[in-house]
Amino acid sequence: MRWWPGLPTRRAAAALAAALACALAFAAFGTGCGSDERQVKLIYAGSLIVPFERVAAAFERQHPGVDVVTEAHGSIQVLRHVTELGDRMDIVASADEQLIPPLMYERDDPETGAPWADWYCSFATNRVVLAVSPQSPLAGELTSKTWYRRLIEGDVRFGLADPRFDAAGYRALMVLQLAEREYGEPFLLEDMLMGRFTTPITVEHSGGTDVIEVPEILETSAGSSIVLRGASIQLVALLESGDLDCAFEYESVARQHGLQYVELPPSIDLSDPDRRDDYATVRVKLDFRRFASVRPEFTGDLIRYAFTIPANAPDPELAREFAAFLLGSEGRRMLAADHQPLLSPPELDDAAAAPEEVRRACAGR
Repeated sequence: MRWWPGLPTRRAAAALAAALACALAFAAFGTGCGSDERQVKLIYAGSLIVPFERVAAAFERQHPGVDVVTEAHGSIQVLRHVTELGDRMDIVASADEQLIPPLMYERDDPETGAPWADWYCSFATNRVVLAVSPQSPLAGELTSKTWYRRLIEGDVRFGLADPRFDAAGYRALMVLQLAEREYGEPFLLEDMLMGRFTTPITVEHSGGTDVIEVPEILETSAGSSIVLRGASIQLVALLESGDLDCAFEYESVARQHGLQYVELPPSIDLSDPDRRDDYATVRVKLDFRRFASVRPEFTGDLIRYAFTIPANAPDPELAREFAAFLLGSEGRRMLAADHQPLLSPPELDDAAAAPEEVRRACAGR
């Protein structure tokens, strides 16, 4: 397995060592480590690093001569790498299924004039939690009823993923806005973020919908207790080291890394199918036009992970095989073992457009 630049994975060091060995072999003997291996290239949300590494390694074991190349980013960045930066990938997996249609269906590959994709498969779910550093004095203090009060006080160092790059970032803002109603605190989000960014995040109330507006330039103020990172997974190391007291994370990530966490009420954690209408009353709007392909508005909904195979995948046959493996019994067992909640059965937004191998895997065949 090889690792491409992006968020750190546990296999990065091994990949670097292998590359150095190849370079040394070439210098000494005039030959490198080239082979006839086929590659399947995966790019996915950072919260999928742990389970996807396991699935990728198992796929390699079952497919001798196949090299799985992996890369991880915040979900918005994942899609951008294909549609704007020209990276050809076999599998693209996002932590938010809503990102795929506007970023891939409604934009065309300039080389072909065809959409980047025309189907996706939703395969996993999650919930937002407040992960707590084991070194924080708050570890035994925060509860599902009191957490927001402590964060408002301003002396708690807490982490957010940047909503301009990562679905976990705009979902954290949705959670905070929904919390206003849950706890009867009408200015909870504003109070929690007040003075902590050089340009404020604001909320507009219109016709029963709360629109959270994120400025184009989002930087924390000097001395701010908020730490902003491009992807939620980048906050984990800061929690483990004690540089953060807490951070909004997906439950799967907190469990994978053995972190304590505060469970949030279903009314705000974006996990309850019966509350989809309530979640949809909150939207996040980005005043961020640097990315040509990103539609800058997201509506609250259930957390649902999805993947697709881009139309310009380098090896579509191998991509279909990997997709079927991921959705099969062994792939799903490994996802579950790494605490990734599964959507059962997986769902296709357009079964007619999806490859036969993916349709069969979704049907359990």
